[in-house]
Amino acid sequence: MIVDQWFLTPQERQNPHSRIDAAHRPGEGWTTGNLVRPIVHGRPYFEELHERICATGPGDLVYFVDWRGDPDQQLTDDPRSTVSATLAAAARRGVDVRGLLWRSHWRRLGFHAEKSLFLGEEIGAAGGQCLRDMRVRTLGAHHQKFVVLRHAGDPARDVAYVGGIDLCRSRRDDAAHRGDSQALPMAAEYGPTPAWHDVQVAVQGPAVHDVETTFRERWADSTPLTLNPGRTLSSALQGEDQSPAPLPEQAPPPPPVAGATSTVQVVRTYPKILPKGYDFAPDGERSIALGNTKAVANARRLVYVEDQYFWSEQVGNHFATALAANPELRLVVVLPITPDVGAPLGRTPMLYARKLALDAVLAAGGDRVAVFGLTNESGLPVYVHSKVCVVDDRWASVGSDNFNRRSWTSDSEIACAVQDERTPADGPAPHDGFPSVLRRTLVAEHLGCAPEDVPEDPVELFDAMVAAASALDAWIAGAAGPRSRLRDWSGRVVSRTRRRGGRRSARARVRAARSADALLGRADGSGGRPPGRLRRLGPPELTAAQERWAALLYPVFDPDGTVLRDEDLEELTTPDVTGADDDAAVASSTGATKE
Repeated sequence: MIVDQWFLTPQERQNPHSRIDAAHRPGEGWTTGNLVRPIVHGRPYFEELHERICATGPGDLVYFVDWRGDPDQQLTDDPRSTVSATLAAAARRGVDVRGLLWRSHWRRLGFHAEKSLFLGEEIGAAGGQCLRDMRVRTLGAHHQKFVVLRHAGDPARDVAYVGGIDLCRSRRDDAAHRGDSQALPMAAEYGPTPAWHDVQVAVQGPAVHDVETTFRERWADSTPLTLNPGRTLSSALQGEDQSPAPLPEQAPPPPPVAGATSTVQVVRTYPKILPKGYDFAPDGERSIALGNTKAVANARRLVYVEDQYFWSEQVGNHFATALAANPELRLVVVLPITPDVGAPLGRTPMLYARKLALDAVLAAGGDRVAVFGLTNESGLPVYVHSKVCVVDDRWASVGSDNFNRRSWTSDSEIACAVQDERTPADGPAPHDGFPSVLRRTLVAEHLGCAPEDVPEDPVELFDAMVAAASALDAWIAGAAGPRSRLRDWSGRVVSRTRRRGGRRSARARVRAARSADALLGRADGSGGRPPGRLRRLGPPELTAAQERWAALLYPVFDPDGTVLRDEDLEELTTPDVTGADDDAAVASSTGATKE
């Protein structure tokens, strides 16, 4: 396996101020001998996290970073297993509990600064420390979501969890997709308890040290947690802790896991912030964008993506370049059927951003591109929140980063890129390697089959997903009548309202659920529902007027952190596919032979 063909070298990370590669062998920006497991959905993740935290004791470490933390979110069915109770109990046992939460924008805009404050107060009262961090660009956010558990004297138990799942409401769903009873309000089409699809990875081995270093760099940064005078005054008046206490000395990396074969590279996004940049990234870091770009340049057969957004011309061109250069390459994208906001002022710019990306990949790949949404057994859309990319089953990335401009440049993000050590340079990836297992696990749920029944051949897989979605679309359309359209079939009965969480919104969500149930009842009369949850999606249809005003608002939702800097986002994210037409290169990547 040629690792540096897929992973970034320390020099290619382009951030010499970070310590993340300091513990690696010279010239390597990754670690070997890791065990990496996918955890699909919040319910199993929360259950495992609760069990692991409850097993910690004096001298152990629990470090976590999150976009949002809800103190009352349960980790299990036990009402006593809330996020705050679990972490506070660990702190009282003598565990070193530390957390960093994005302070967020004003709560009147629907954000959650007060929730983070309450969580920090409860952990602080128990002897830990959880702080609100607002060291971000204007309109930016701390979007990382990870937890590190290290055990004094027993590093074999150390584990890091990285991915898209926040420690907050709405996330505790499972494969049944009935949603989390502790739900956050969303667009009415999603019903009272929105179904939620998400992915986290559990990492054991030396890579745990890299995730922990990411926490320590942010925690120890000399920039104050906020430079806004109003926020500083607010924190002082509330008696909020704004002074990170020193961390204990970092332990050496955990040993390789016996028999484990995953090579892991931890990649991040950090913006350049003013007036003072991060100590560990004064000019920012773009290793997520750079790492994904390097991997996609090697794509030959299939790129599989699950993403919350998939926005912007740059994202579209990122994949369009590879599609145009490789006539055998196929692209599968799984997205939410509709955005999570219902008000046109928010929804229309989001649809416009998606259209920019989808227009580009469809123009380059045509029928080699398939875009899907998901519905649950009740007929309601499933909100796809996962951030996953798998390239030819040889490389996979799971993290907090979406495919949009802000995740590549403007917000703080983290992801684990994984490749199996047994993957040869001139042959297929191992069937039981992490990228293959991840792709097979996700597709099995979407197709409604066992993982072993998921096709391995990229063309067969692509065709199977298209056929499953077409069958379900036809079944639902037969009950809904000729006027039904995919993008709004569950939302036609929803009365629009801009009041988020008000009584009218709640009634609209209930009506959406009832309408979906009635529709499925009519469909059942025409025969059994086809297996799977896939629905076909196309580019959003917007009027010329909508596109004009949405283009003006779009930068607010998806800022480009390279603006006014000596770099260009298009250049950062365009794969170098100059050797794509070389048959030898294609055979080397895929193991295929020319006939």
